[in-house]
Amino acid sequence: MKTEPFKLKRLLASAAKPALHRCAWVVIALLAGFASTASAQSKETLIWLLRDLPPMTIFEGPKKGQGVIDQLMPLLIAGMPQYEHSLMRVNRARGMQMLHEESFTCDPALIWTKEREKWIAFSTPAFLAVTNGLVVRQTNRSALEPFLVDGEVDLPALLGSGSNKVGVIAERSYGPYLDDLLQKAPTGALTAHYGNDALGSLLQMQRLGRLQMVLGYWPEIRYRASVEHIADNELAFYPVKGTGKYLPGYIGCSATAQGRQAISEINQLLRTLPHERLAHAYADWLDPERRSDYLGEAKRFFEHQDTQ
Repeated sequence: MKTEPFKLKRLLASAAKPALHRCAWVVIALLAGFASTASAQSKETLIWLLRDLPPMTIFEGPKKGQGVIDQLMPLLIAGMPQYEHSLMRVNRARGMQMLHEESFTCDPALIWTKEREKWIAFSTPAFLAVTNGLVVRQTNRSALEPFLVDGEVDLPALLGSGSNKVGVIAERSYGPYLDDLLQKAPTGALTAHYGNDALGSLLQMQRLGRLQMVLGYWPEIRYRASVEHIADNELAFYPVKGTGKYLPGYIGCSATAQGRQAISEINQLLRTLPHERLAHAYADWLDPERRSDYLGEAKRFFEHQDTQ
């Protein structure tokens, strides 16, 4: 049986339609894939510099990833979909070096200083931390007694006495007030440690009697002490006169056009983040008797920030 010419053309056209339909979908899928890839490639990559800084960031151990900044980072990343985000673990020196460079980098846990502001763009306050103080072993508390004023240490008098060595982490900022006092310290009054686990090493040096006091944040010292198998009741913490109880912490980005733009966006985001949740995350690391005071101060501090 012969098929007439016009019927043959109709059959061929009908058979071709599914093939053309499939081809169209393939083309659309390819174009969508190319568009998605192009979109991802067009996003700038923001490098987050993370340091092992308990209780802010915790790299290893049973509480790995449970620090305050560990909990803040997913919120920051989710709130800034305009960037590709890369998390980079660095030590203190490398992190500061990268912020100095012409790179698009941010550190979520920095202390503001006038000197740093020359090359770091800072956010509005992101969190509140207990200020630094001196830790002494219980068996050596008498060494501090001549320098105590209403339970606080007169640090200039202690440093000038020549009879005590204070352990510090090299190149760390302890806040503008303490940084100024440390810069004026007499030669030999400070023992600075540069290692990656500087605080742990200082606590061991203190245990061995090679230095008397260690300067630092009490929550961080408690955590490091537990890692070094030093019990809480072996240590005593004293605030430094003139420092105040709490110190604001900031997010800092490289002071480039990209970094300053990111800080502007971060500031908008910080206004919407749950500060109460982060405050409770930090309070969990404090002595029970200090938690209530801290939570009240943090609440008032950020309520005041919201009105600025």
